[in-house]
Amino acid sequence: MISEETITQFFIQYAYSPYYVYVGVVAFMTMSSFGLPIPEEIVLVSCGFIAFMALHPGIYPPPSPDAIGVDLVTLSVVCFMGVLLSDILIFFIGKYFGRKIFETKFFKKHISEKNLQKVDRWYKKYGALVCGIFRFTPGVRFPGHMSCGMMGVEFWKFLLVDGLAALISVPTQVVLVAWYGKVILGKLKEFKLILFAVIGIVILVHLVNKYYFKKKEPNSSP
Repeated sequence: MISEETITQFFIQYAYSPYYVYVGVVAFMTMSSFGLPIPEEIVLVSCGFIAFMALHPGIYPPPSPDAIGVDLVTLSVVCFMGVLLSDILIFFIGKYFGRKIFETKFFKKHISEKNLQKVDRWYKKYGALVCGIFRFTPGVRFPGHMSCGMMGVEFWKFLLVDGLAALISVPTQVVLVAWYGKVILGKLKEFKLILFAVIGIVILVHLVNKYYFKKKEPNSSP
């Protein structure tokens, strides 16, 4: 796995070259979505940190007076679009190539059978809602999104659920770190656990409404 320090140092090195940062975000997100050992969360936190640098030149002086740091709004949008587009790419790879793609040497090397079985169980249990769960679950995010395409989830449902999940989690991490710097880093895991718990409650309510109350309805007479 590429270390947190390596990723962070890459972004710090180009903190005052916004174009390279934006291209780097898209490249890292695409590689991460393909299951390569590049933690998406570290990329987002690193982006937030260089935005923090740009907002606090007194603490982190730019290399020259005319140096331009990253723009927080632009960076947040680029991170969100990079994540969403890479998820869509994986979805369509699963849709058009099917399960046989998991038999290739590359995917066998990077995706365990245990994670594939977990994806299948979650999909059968939660249906299209599982797209949002995968967004918050490193390790099964890549095979999960690919399975959504492979198992026939309608694209608009995938885009809606995954897009909402990404809209909640991606810009939030970047903005929080940009505003509060290192203070917020220790709270990110706690934030994601709370967010995941809320999503779990929403899914539980949906399942109860779908199955329990449906069984309670009296059978209509012919």
